[in-house]
Amino acid sequence: MVSVLTGIGLLSLAVWLYLIALRGGFWRAGERLNAAGSAPPVWPAVVAIVPARDEAAVIGPAVMSLLAQDYPGRLDVVLVDDHSSDGTARIAAQAAVKAGRPDALRAVPARPLPPGWSGKLWALAEGARHAAAHRPEAEFLWLSDADIAHDPDNLRRLVGKALAERRDLVSLMVALSCRGVWERLLIPPFVYFFQMLYPFPWANDPRARTAAAAGGCVLLRREALARAGGFAAIKGALIDDCALARLIKHGPPPGGRIWIGLATTARSIRPYRGLGELWRMVARSAYTQLRHSPLLLAGTLIAMTMTFLVPPALVVTLPAHGDGPAALAAGAAWALMAVSAGPTVALYRQPLWLAALLPVAAAFYGAMTADSARRHWRGRGGMWKGRVHPAAAAPPVEERRSGL
Repeated sequence: MVSVLTGIGLLSLAVWLYLIALRGGFWRAGERLNAAGSAPPVWPAVVAIVPARDEAAVIGPAVMSLLAQDYPGRLDVVLVDDHSSDGTARIAAQAAVKAGRPDALRAVPARPLPPGWSGKLWALAEGARHAAAHRPEAEFLWLSDADIAHDPDNLRRLVGKALAERRDLVSLMVALSCRGVWERLLIPPFVYFFQMLYPFPWANDPRARTAAAAGGCVLLRREALARAGGFAAIKGALIDDCALARLIKHGPPPGGRIWIGLATTARSIRPYRGLGELWRMVARSAYTQLRHSPLLLAGTLIAMTMTFLVPPALVVTLPAHGDGPAALAAGAAWALMAVSAGPTVALYRQPLWLAALLPVAAAFYGAMTADSARRHWRGRGGMWKGRVHPAAAAPPVEERRSGL
């Protein structure tokens, strides 16, 4: 007769067999942006939009990387200064002068944030409005965060991908900083979990419902955005990149074609100084991903425990429980877990033995998710640079008590 512990171990193993075989091959981390193919007869005009709020520490290198693109068509860069207090726009202008292209950058101050809008989406809408007025012939908008540095051929490859495959949105999950101890432990799993949640092969398949994008680097066809209702259609979204991908892919018939991949030529230049910054990054939006549902939160934490924590726990506690079959099944699950994390760990050029520590990272991310819910119910959900996102903040206590 199978013991309870053996049954739990076999259940964990079954979960990992499913994830490996039937979850779109997410773990292979194989979606990459290839070199540009044959050049089109005419390269379309592109407007890069950079939303920036108090980004003095990183905006200079980011702007210079945009202005250094070897793109054969016209490229304009619009920096939307979202009420910065640290001279972000001035530093960006200095970077443009240093790059020898001061006329290619235009800094636009964002108008006051309207009710119901997230700060980033309002800044992107302001940039799109400016692009429509001053560069109406531009076929694409290139949304690039203020902390992203691009290799010189990145835009050429993005546009080449969009044209060759008739994609309306092409996005790259840029390489994140992975230097310190906490970054090495937590950043590759962060990328791994994102791929698990949104398998890239499914997102890239026009027949599949999955839609995902990574907001740091998005090439977007203007006509598709306008057809779907513009940024106003997702104005309150906290997880704006995936909301944008859904808007484009599942917009008015026939919908749009999207693609997301892992970057090797675009990277974040923002380091995470210790566990605290990584924690805040995740806690800001994790509970929003769960639609602020206590039931989804509980289900997620239980599922994470069964999937990531139970297998190593059954293995290391074998001397205490003495159930060999349970430890054997759990060990196989843990091995599959490590093998599946290997390609993402290798992408970040980290030693492969770190893949075996995925359960440790999962425990941290579970705690961050629980903390995200706590912040929401304390009215501090979605906090970013002094703003509490309206969709992430909990209603006042008196409203919660009254059921409003």
